[in-house]
Amino acid sequence: MNVTFIPENNKCGLKVSGSCDCARALPILAFPAVRLMNMGVDQVLSSAELQAEAVCLAAGRTPSAAAITFMDLSVEAEAFGAAVKMSESEVPSVEGILVSGRSDVENLRVPGIGAGRTKICLDAVCLAKERLDKPLYGGAIGPFTLAGRLMGVSEIMMACFDDPNSVRRLVEKSASFLSGYVKAYRDEGADGLMIAEPLAGLMSRDMNAEFSIPYMKSIIESVGGGFPIIYHNCGASVVDMKEDIFSMGAAAYHFGNAVDMGEMLEGVSDDIPVMGNVDPCSQFVDSDPDGVYAHTMDLLKRVGHRENFVLSSGCDIPLNAKWENIDAFYAAARDYYA
Repeated sequence: MNVTFIPENNKCGLKVSGSCDCARALPILAFPAVRLMNMGVDQVLSSAELQAEAVCLAAGRTPSAAAITFMDLSVEAEAFGAAVKMSESEVPSVEGILVSGRSDVENLRVPGIGAGRTKICLDAVCLAKERLDKPLYGGAIGPFTLAGRLMGVSEIMMACFDDPNSVRRLVEKSASFLSGYVKAYRDEGADGLMIAEPLAGLMSRDMNAEFSIPYMKSIIESVGGGFPIIYHNCGASVVDMKEDIFSMGAAAYHFGNAVDMGEMLEGVSDDIPVMGNVDPCSQFVDSDPDGVYAHTMDLLKRVGHRENFVLSSGCDIPLNAKWENIDAFYAAARDYYA
């Protein structure tokens, strides 16, 4: 099947249509390409040219329906001023806490688009788009998850109860930046964007409805029709907030392996693409090709008959994933849809 974009009522929906083959698979696959390049993660993520090369390398080696750029969830926090640790063998991580109270939040300046490494990511999309023959999606962090990177995960969870006004203000500033960042991806030629909001998956339904959903909606609405947003959440509690999640107006929804994909698809219209959710670590890293094939085929036998299901990894595939396991994932998709 092929992924196409069909505008409806001034909103662009991600649709799945066409002949059945393994192109109906769209894992989040960029970091494993770094190993093929024999370079360090820090080298690649510090260069637009090398990022574009990695994305194109992964896209050219696989029959994915589209390419997705690096899901480096430290980039936006770094643009705000957070300290980020980078190394040649690990995904970047945010170190320390940038804001710790109401005054810090109020004084926090929303950075301009292009601050820090955001310009590198945007330039990489422009370069990769020129070389690809398939759709290209950018990657960005979600507003509540970004706020958690700035305040600290434990701290923001406590602040939701102790100081909700500061949390709302911080998420509002995060969403303000992300709205501009998403538009910049669109302007650089990306065909859409995946926004990862995993921290929201740790909250209750009521908390998610207060501190994440409205801000996600504002980002999606700010971009307007014609630019699909894929919402990603790999938290275990997303089943409880399913109704709210599917109401936010994203073009497609991507879920992690902590949830039962059958439950997520139950009652969802065939007009709404739902993506997931092969375990990135236990399958792509720790398993072998036979195990990955069997696991992927089991998932497809359970939910692959749904017209709106798009096979994917549950989250971004790790740097140290085995390429023979990635090949087995696609082999299962090919055999099932054949």
